[in-house]
Amino acid sequence: MRRKDRQVTDFNKILEIVDECEILRIGLADGELPYIVPLNFAYLVRGKQIEFYVHGAMAGRKYELMNKHRKCTFEMDIPLQMECILEKKDVTMRYKSVMGAADIEFLEGREKQWAIDEVIMKRCDATRDFEYNHETLNVTAVARLTVIDITAKANLA
Repeated sequence: MRRKDRQVTDFNKILEIVDECEILRIGLADGELPYIVPLNFAYLVRGKQIEFYVHGAMAGRKYELMNKHRKCTFEMDIPLQMECILEKKDVTMRYKSVMGAADIEFLEGREKQWAIDEVIMKRCDATRDFEYNHETLNVTAVARLTVIDITAKANLA
């Protein structure tokens, strides 16, 4: 990381940034070019291990690439504001961000049901007590992304 002064190393501060984010972007290998997909997500922390949970259709490019490579990179950010610094005649973006890599594991059976009910649906107030159509689980893929590398940066002041 070039700007060490912006690096966030405290695990709890990294989790605060993750908690503020609404979208997780994953990068998947697809030949010469990466394939980047924005996703809704939920997460759990077990000790110092972060697990992201995502869901989607059991078909399509994202699903095929996740099955093929079983690894991804990820990024999430919170843009705060663009700032013009008059005395320096400079411009900077205030932000918080997290990046890393993860192993991909598709969940099945009871574990898949648990991930939907106890992790994904509980992340948002709007879905916490929502009674969804459980029939859709048959055509929904649920993946756990176990973080293997993570870095965070913030430009706040």
